[in-house]
Amino acid sequence: MLDLIRQLFGSVGDVVKVYTLVDFYNYIKAVEYLICVAFFAIFPLFYKYVIKTPSEREADSFTRVSE
Repeated sequence: MLDLIRQLFGSVGDVVKVYTLVDFYNYIKAVEYLICVAFFAIFPLFYKYVIKTPSEREADSFTRVSE
């Protein structure tokens, strides 16, 4: 499994030779799915960073004042 992941990230940016329209479509669709998975993984972290609850804001302001 680790070798498969290493191979996947090693092939990012490589020029892929496609011979048919179906091959091209499958390749583009795979890249699109990887972008979607990355977005769905990163967006909740970004949202949590940007949108804070009132208790988190209060704790954050307390740490700034004490510094």
